[in-house]
Amino acid sequence: MIVRFMPYIVPFLGAFALTLVLTPIVREINRRLGMVDRPGGRRINQSPVPRGGGVALFLGVAVSYAAFVAVTGLPPLGSLPSATFWKIGTVAALAMGIGLADDKWSLSPLAKLAGQFVVGLLVWFWVDLGFADLWPSIPAPLDCVLTVFWIVGAMNAFNLIDGLDGLASGLALIAVIGMGGGLFFLRCTSQISFYAALAGGLLGFLRYNYNPASVFLGDSGSMLIGYMLAVLPLCSHVQNSLLVSVGVPLLAMGVPIFDTALAIVRRSVRRMLRKFPVASGIASADTDHVHHRILRAMGLNQRKAAWTLYALAMALVAFGLVAASLRSRAAGLWLVAFAVTTVIVFRDMARVEFFDVGMLLSRAAHARDTASRRRRARLAVPLYLVCDVAVLVLAFVALSAALQLPLTLDRARVVLSIHVAASFAWLVFMRTYVTVWSRAMPSNYMRLFLACAAGALTGSVASYYIANPLVDEMFIAFAAGYALLTFVGLLAVRVVRMVARDFFYAIDCGRLVARKDVSRVLVYGSGLRYRAFRRELVRRTAENSRIIVGIVDDDILLRGHYIGGMKVWGTLSQAPDIVNQLNADSFVIACELSDERLGVVRKLLAPTGVMISRFQLTEEPISPAGETRKESEK
Repeated sequence: MIVRFMPYIVPFLGAFALTLVLTPIVREINRRLGMVDRPGGRRINQSPVPRGGGVALFLGVAVSYAAFVAVTGLPPLGSLPSATFWKIGTVAALAMGIGLADDKWSLSPLAKLAGQFVVGLLVWFWVDLGFADLWPSIPAPLDCVLTVFWIVGAMNAFNLIDGLDGLASGLALIAVIGMGGGLFFLRCTSQISFYAALAGGLLGFLRYNYNPASVFLGDSGSMLIGYMLAVLPLCSHVQNSLLVSVGVPLLAMGVPIFDTALAIVRRSVRRMLRKFPVASGIASADTDHVHHRILRAMGLNQRKAAWTLYALAMALVAFGLVAASLRSRAAGLWLVAFAVTTVIVFRDMARVEFFDVGMLLSRAAHARDTASRRRRARLAVPLYLVCDVAVLVLAFVALSAALQLPLTLDRARVVLSIHVAASFAWLVFMRTYVTVWSRAMPSNYMRLFLACAAGALTGSVASYYIANPLVDEMFIAFAAGYALLTFVGLLAVRVVRMVARDFFYAIDCGRLVARKDVSRVLVYGSGLRYRAFRRELVRRTAENSRIIVGIVDDDILLRGHYIGGMKVWGTLSQAPDIVNQLNADSFVIACELSDERLGVVRKLLAPTGVMISRFQLTEEPISPAGETRKESEK
């Protein structure tokens, strides 16, 4: 057993030992060269710490693995030609050198990005590696774009996630173990030797990089790690294994990739919001990365924050390895893994992004004086017309298919035209295009249904006598079915705007939760005044600093139910306990109460110290008291 695993144990121990020895040396050299992260700004470290430790990692892995290959005579990375292996190492040195230059002279983001693109292009053009080895049918231009994007994305992902002691190196170690496990399931065991060497080097460096760190990876180390983890899957040369060869690394690098995606969204939205200087953008630094948020949640405990992200990375790797071991069901397991990670990201990681995106959408939705809003208002009726015609046509086609009626060219030209024209004429006659559907009453929806029914009946009768397309027993079925389908489709077109409006409201509430200065409101009453109050809160999102956390209502049957997305917690007699339970700051009365009942409310809530206010819709006279139109005419 020992002899069998010797090709993995020797590179691992060699890289581990050499990196363990070289890291203190490189640390001291970098300290004397002035490559030091000093406290302040975005830095979390409390004392100066040398950076640029990626040089020790590169030398430890490269020298130990090269010695292993030279002594054993085994081909590097399995069946990979020696020339290709040395090219990979040369480009890796270039990637590390770009990062080292940034560690020393702080390159501009554009210069660093340009260097990363050069690295990606060299991999495709010079090293001759790409996705074509895993996906033979991919066109060459697309292969080049995907390869460069994959390598640049991985390098930036680990560059951005390197913000806590031991985080990037620990996540890379987990990723390397997961990718080596994926190769095991692909039966490419000859390539695992290099993964073992890389894992040994990362573990040796983690000895000095774990909290409290005495040396940082720096851009030289983070870019080197990202480059290696992106290039190694392309070396497997196992055709038609894209899901396993690239899927497992994607999940293994899931935390850095998700953090990078969130950073792009967050910084792009903030640039549009002008929350930061115009010069800032995607390349601008901030303190809202995933590790920063977890660090704040953990009370500035770096070890707990790092282990939280380690656990998430290990869970993703486990999903990937299970999918790799069950190839026939890999796609289904991938969907499960994607669903789980999406829920985690959007529920626990993307609150800051929801806050900024919600503010951007709310500004666009509520900017009544902007030219874009005026254009949307002018386009409302034409859009209704286009959507309605599409619904009328699709309903006819769907119903014909359901009733197994042949949709010939003559029938489509004559019968379809008659039905669409008749239905459209009734929609105009019933004044559906001068109705403001966002404020429609039940009578407006009844008129819409009558227009659909009348249009279907008129069209069926007209087409029956003009073209005689239906047998007698199909006449009623087609007319009734067409009326129902068109009503459902036209109703969906008109309701979508209200759904979008409620979506904006939901985003507003979600982003307000993330604010520290938000005031928590408990509402008394769940009727029309409550709905008006809720809409009023989110109408001026930029100035609003309150959010509803629950409802109190005297109807005991409503307890435990949700109204407008808010839970009814109990009756007024339970209000003091509910205020304490929800940590409410204010109590808003959104129902009609007598003065005597108001006194009861004040007395009941006095021990809680909560602020009490009343929201009411009242009619106030503007003309002189008692003067009416008839009196003025006299």
